[in-house]
Amino acid sequence: MKLIEPGTVIDGFLVEDCIHTGSMALIYRAHYAGGREPNFEMVMKVPRMTAGDGAENIVSFEVEHQIMQVLTGTHVPRLVAAGDLDVVPYLVMEYVRGRTLDHWLELGEQGQRPDAATLASLGAAVATAAHSLHKQNAVHLDLKPANVLIRDDGSAVLVDFGLSFHAHYPDLLAEELRKAVGSPAYMAPEQVVGVRGDPRSDIFAIGVILYELATGELPFGNPQTTGGLRQRLWMDPPPPRKLRPDLPEWLQEVILCCLEPVADQRYPSAAHLAFDLMHPEQITITARGRDLQGTGFRTHFKRWFKAAGMHYEPSPLPTRQIEEVPIIMVAVPNHDVTDATLYSLRQAVGRSLGIRPGARLACVTVISPRATSTTSDDNSETSVHRNMLAMLRQWTQGLGLTNHQASYHVLESSDVAQAIVRYAEGNNVDMIVMGAATHGLQMKRFVATVPIKVAMEAPCTVILVKQTLPFERLGHEG
Repeated sequence: MKLIEPGTVIDGFLVEDCIHTGSMALIYRAHYAGGREPNFEMVMKVPRMTAGDGAENIVSFEVEHQIMQVLTGTHVPRLVAAGDLDVVPYLVMEYVRGRTLDHWLELGEQGQRPDAATLASLGAAVATAAHSLHKQNAVHLDLKPANVLIRDDGSAVLVDFGLSFHAHYPDLLAEELRKAVGSPAYMAPEQVVGVRGDPRSDIFAIGVILYELATGELPFGNPQTTGGLRQRLWMDPPPPRKLRPDLPEWLQEVILCCLEPVADQRYPSAAHLAFDLMHPEQITITARGRDLQGTGFRTHFKRWFKAAGMHYEPSPLPTRQIEEVPIIMVAVPNHDVTDATLYSLRQAVGRSLGIRPGARLACVTVISPRATSTTSDDNSETSVHRNMLAMLRQWTQGLGLTNHQASYHVLESSDVAQAIVRYAEGNNVDMIVMGAATHGLQMKRFVATVPIKVAMEAPCTVILVKQTLPFERLGHEG
């Protein structure tokens, strides 16, 4: 395909140099021709349309235009304009400055593989960005290092939505191409058999990315045949720690959970994945994380036999899947609080978990910086935090958390409401459960503004729990 000459004007946009040549499109720097400047840099993306290019180039252009018109948020580029497919097809969008994940792969090739903390930070950023898409009923379906930009602040931006799916629009790729579409190395098993629209497919791709960043190897290679692709329906890759022994068990636990062949056995949402990567000390290590040998032939054979007759069902709405597996945060008071209040809070949390089998519980308590001391062993920061964590675990004993993941967090802040809101924002919390009066019964009339402030500023649903009546009566009985 012939490059557009720098200085060419197309529909009021001045096209400059080509900054990227891909297999499906070319990307140029662009400006408004009249000298008017937007408040962000722009690029123009032009699909390849020569005789040797496949039909998927045009279809993916239509898909990307369709989806980018409705996506919002900081994890996607802003769309400025689009050209008519029958005249000059193009997309003008925000130019996002940052490094693709290929940068870290290149460092690895030079012997500087990212450490566990860096891998967790990168993975959490990608998972958070993917979760933002899923909440808008979109699934990327082509996550790979080249399609993830990491800004200087550590946040991720996802690009190239030509193979994506949106539940509210016709799936042009499925309708017109009738075959598995995606990057073979990163494609989820369900994509291989033609199922599109499951957000857990993006979780699988994030697992492949983390595996590659950690070890320098692709977990399933880069197969180009249908038979090679289908192997991931029953095969597990070598454990990452077999290739890189210095990796912690918790990181292998996360990666292999993402790479489970059956979607139901992966993380239920990208928010759950991001949560684990942001709190690795809370991850429960199973045999999956400790394994150094890999899955045996007998297990793989059983999976192969099962996969041969497996029928895959269409995916439900991404938002519906997310709603079924929320992250629920409970703010537990830690001093000057009655048993009745703690009981009422536990009952409310139990009800919320009971109707959401896949929910995750984050138990949080906030302590004042004045609660710790640098001179007293009993009040040292370590001792106070240990006691608070023990209190939280004891509080959850009556909840029956067998089928739910739970984690425990002690926050230190002089502003209780702000600490709760920031935690909810940073951890993709879907619901906050807290007492109507957070703590300090004698100071109730002063701290009653805390739950109100949380309710006003929280990015999610807030449930305020009042003390149950039976306990109020018990206090007056002889």
